[in-house]
Amino acid sequence: MPSRHAITTGCVLTITVLTLTAAPAVAQARTAEAQAVAAARKPPPGMIEALQRDLGLTREEAETRLRNEARMTPIEERLRGQLGSRFGGAWFAGSVAQTLVVATTSPADIALIVAAGARAEIVTRSLSDLQAVKKHIDQALPTRQETGSVRYIDTKINKVVVLSTAVTTTTNILENAGVDPVAVRVVSSDEQPRPLGDVVGGEAYYIGSASRCSVGFSVTRGAQKGFVSAGHCGKVGATTTGVNRAAQGVFEGSSFPGSDYAWVAVNGDWTPKPLVKNGSGGTVTVAGSRVAVEGASVCRSGSTTGWHCGTIQQRDTSVTYPQGTVSEVTRTTVCAEPGDSGGSFIAIDQAQGVTSGGSGDCTSGGVTYFQPIGEILATYGLTLVTDATTPPGTSTPPGTSTPPGTGTPPGTGTPPGTGTCTGYPQSVTGTLKSGQSVYQPNNRYYRSTVTGVHAGCLDANDGVDFDLYLQKWNGRNWSVVATADSPSPDEKISYTGTPGYYRYRVVSANGSSPYTLKYKAP
Repeated sequence: MPSRHAITTGCVLTITVLTLTAAPAVAQARTAEAQAVAAARKPPPGMIEALQRDLGLTREEAETRLRNEARMTPIEERLRGQLGSRFGGAWFAGSVAQTLVVATTSPADIALIVAAGARAEIVTRSLSDLQAVKKHIDQALPTRQETGSVRYIDTKINKVVVLSTAVTTTTNILENAGVDPVAVRVVSSDEQPRPLGDVVGGEAYYIGSASRCSVGFSVTRGAQKGFVSAGHCGKVGATTTGVNRAAQGVFEGSSFPGSDYAWVAVNGDWTPKPLVKNGSGGTVTVAGSRVAVEGASVCRSGSTTGWHCGTIQQRDTSVTYPQGTVSEVTRTTVCAEPGDSGGSFIAIDQAQGVTSGGSGDCTSGGVTYFQPIGEILATYGLTLVTDATTPPGTSTPPGTSTPPGTGTPPGTGTPPGTGTCTGYPQSVTGTLKSGQSVYQPNNRYYRSTVTGVHAGCLDANDGVDFDLYLQKWNGRNWSVVATADSPSPDEKISYTGTPGYYRYRVVSANGSSPYTLKYKAP
């Protein structure tokens, strides 16, 4: 069996939930892989600088790391599905995430993993096996911090790790409970978790007159608008005021301990935006909620310490605070401090979760945990507000509302000639300035009821760089299924797709011009 990474023992840490008390009053064609790589080439403002500072990288190394993560994340998703019950976990290795390691319980999978562009590792226990072991451990250990303040699955060593200040006592409890001793490692640690105390992720909000937390992500439920945050920040019915101390909203749902998430419904004076503050006076646009791979870069925004980055360490972690245990949080190397609770965790432009608690601070460094966004949305029936948001509570694509940042509406300007775009029955026209984009047809979508070829042809004036993307509705989000982004004004897409809802996104990467988009559906 390949050698494993050792876990450092004797850690001296203090984990805290990050609520601030007594706060001051002011405070086929190329697919989705290509789209992800393109996003990594142009990361949000401030992300490269934060990765340089927090991971000790050069600018070139930070840029390379993001490109590698974007390129290999879809590979991990495919292999996870193909391996099924044999999947043992996956993680990025190397300072610039140059290697994707995928674990399996079957040597017969090695060829498949290598052919996909990853490194194979054979393990004894599958991820589902480890999840069962961890569940057994969570049930066996008392809710006392000294017998296991933190429990998580470490896929790199193929074991469940328990951090404890009383190693012998904890080991005996687990043995008496019948936990497989080979599948668990008890590590000496002094971690003692305790609580710390437009809508834009990372901004401050206040609960009553004494506590401050941070906005996670903007959401909607039906016609109601709001945001998600940490559950320990407030109970159901608690009222909130915004960063400007104006009346803001009320906690409609809250869970803590057990989980650590909540959602706040805001009044009509607040408009949720698909944005997260990046700490340099700018914002990062939220495009979706794709789950990042272990080892991937991730950044956090909070109202106390602003914008900090690190890497994702382990998922499905259990953390015991004095108030009780919180399960299924994700462990990271990002720092945080009181008041950062509830703030946004984001990987490039993909929402990951909301800040729960952490150890250390942003001077000496530390460990921080976040509650994954997917569980929050599912629990409360919420829809994440993104740069192409769909009306919540529906499984069909959006209607007539225009997504933010879509540029000049279609039907303006004088379209260029059709060039080689012949034989396409549908046609739309418009004008875009440099950096703008628009969804077609007419900021809506079209429906295909059969499997077949979707073909699009874009024609703009010479001297500009226009790109074309085909997106399909997956029931929760729009995902890019085909891309044409050469450095020319004209683009073509041909994609064989199953029945569903589709739309095109026309983007001006450089230059202003009228355009004509012709397309046909099966």
